[in-house]
Amino acid sequence: MKRRLARIDAFRRDPWPIQERQFQRLIRDGRSTQWGKAFGYKSIRSVADFQREVPVSAYEDLFPYIERVMRGEDRVLWPSPIHFFSKSSGTTNARSKFIPVSRESLDEGHFRAGKDMMALWIDNKPTTRVFEGKGLSVGGSLSQNQLNEQTITGDISAVVMKNLPSWAQFIRTPSLKVALMDGWEDKIRCMAEEASRENVTSILGVPTWTMVLIQKVLEITGKENILDVWPNFEVFIHGAVAFQPYRDLFRKEIFATDSVRYLETYNASEGFFGLQDDLEFPNELLLMLDYGIFYEFIPLSELGKQHPKALTLPEVELNQNYAVVISTNAGLWRYLIGDTVRFTSKEPYRVRISGRTKHFINAFGEEVIIENAEVALTAACEATHATITDYTAAPIYMRSGSERHGHRGGHEWVIEFSTPPDNPERFVALLDETLRRINSDYDAKRSFDLALIRPSVHQVPPGTFYEWMKRRGKLGGQNKVPRLFNSREYVEEILQMTSEHQELGVEK
Repeated sequence: MKRRLARIDAFRRDPWPIQERQFQRLIRDGRSTQWGKAFGYKSIRSVADFQREVPVSAYEDLFPYIERVMRGEDRVLWPSPIHFFSKSSGTTNARSKFIPVSRESLDEGHFRAGKDMMALWIDNKPTTRVFEGKGLSVGGSLSQNQLNEQTITGDISAVVMKNLPSWAQFIRTPSLKVALMDGWEDKIRCMAEEASRENVTSILGVPTWTMVLIQKVLEITGKENILDVWPNFEVFIHGAVAFQPYRDLFRKEIFATDSVRYLETYNASEGFFGLQDDLEFPNELLLMLDYGIFYEFIPLSELGKQHPKALTLPEVELNQNYAVVISTNAGLWRYLIGDTVRFTSKEPYRVRISGRTKHFINAFGEEVIIENAEVALTAACEATHATITDYTAAPIYMRSGSERHGHRGGHEWVIEFSTPPDNPERFVALLDETLRRINSDYDAKRSFDLALIRPSVHQVPPGTFYEWMKRRGKLGGQNKVPRLFNSREYVEEILQMTSEHQELGVEK
C-alpha cells in the first residue's frame, strides 16, 4: 500500500503525462476492434485526432455495438473477451443499461480502487485497526445473460464481488452466497443475521440501503445502537448518491460518535473514477488517473450540440460544471456517463459531483441541479435540527397542480425525515432562500413571485421511499431515488401512494 501511495502522489504532482499514457494505450488496444477500424484508430496520433474522428456517444448510440458483444461477438468494442455486463438503471430505449466489464477494467479499475481506498484510509489514519475486523458490503445480484448464456449480467457491486481474489473474500462479510442472493428483502435479513455475528469495522455501501440493513441488524439483535453490535466500527465508505443530506443523520443518529469517520467514493457501472484522499475535504474526490480511463469534460453550454467541444484536464477551469466523458479499458469510447462535476482543485485534480445531465429541474429556466438541492437542504436541516432520509422534487407547471398556484409555476418537494424540522415554516423558507442565494437563475424566476412561487414541501411517513422503490421493483444497492426530475411522474406516484401526508409551509 505504501508503494501504491507513491504512485498516487506522482499523479497528484504531474497528472497529464499519466492521462496521456492512458490515452495512447487505449488507442493502441482499440485498433484491432471493429469500432477502432470503423473510426480509423490506426491514424489517430493525438487527442485532437481522436476528438475529430470519434463522436461523443450516449448509451443509445453505443447500444447496437454493446448488443453484439452481449450476443457473443468478439473484438467489437474491446479486444479481450467480455464475460460480465454491469446492469444499471434504464435509458430511453430500455428498462436497463448493460455496460461491458472487461478483465482489465476489473483489475486496473475496481480492484485497484479497492486497495487504493484502504491505502488512503491508512494514510489518513495510521493508527487504524480496521483490518482486525471485517468489511461489510451491500451488493447486488447476478443472472445469466439472456442473449448469451456463457456470460453474466448484474449490478457492478455483484460483478466485483464475484471476481474478488480469495484474500479479499476472507476480510469481507457477508458470505458470497448471501451477498449475491436474489430477493432484496430476504437478502437483507440474511445479511443482517450474518453481519450481526461479525466484528464489522467498516461498511462500503449506498447510504439509503445501508440504513435499511443497519435497522434490520438492530431488530435482530434487540440493540438500540449499532455501535453496541459493532463496537470497533471505524469507517463508512459511501458512494452512488451525494452524502451531504445524510451526513447529520449518520453522525448524530446512526453512528452517534466522532470516532466513526466517512470516506467518499465515485464509482459507477462504467468504471471507478474518484476517491476522497483527505478526510479534511468532504465531498471532494481525487480524480484517479491510472485506472484505464481517459477523461474529457464538456461545458454544459455545449451539451446537445452535434459536435460539442470537449476539454482535457489541462483545459478545465475551477468551479464550472462539466459533463463527464470517458473512454475506458472495457470499450466505452467517448461515452457520456450522465454525471456533471465541477473542479474544486487543479493541484491535484479534485472534483465534486454536481448532478446528472438528465436529473435537474429546468421547467422555467431556473436550472436547479442536484448540488443546489443538496446545499439548500443541508442549510434548512441545520437551522431546524432536521435530518433527511430521502427526497425527490419536481416542477409544478403553470396552470397545473392545485388552484392556489394560479398561472404561476413552482417546485414541489417530497421529503422523508428521520428527524422532522422543529420549525416547518422556517425549513421551507430557508430551502427557498438558500436556493435563491446560490442559483441566480432560480432567484430571477422567484423575484416578486413572477414565474415561480415559494416551494411546496410534503412530509411523508417513514418507509415511504422504501415502499415506493419496492413497488417499482427497484430495491437493491445499485438503485437510487431520483432527486430532481423535470417530469412530475415520480412525485405524483409517491403522493398517490401516501394518501395521508402533511404539507409543510404555507405560500405567502
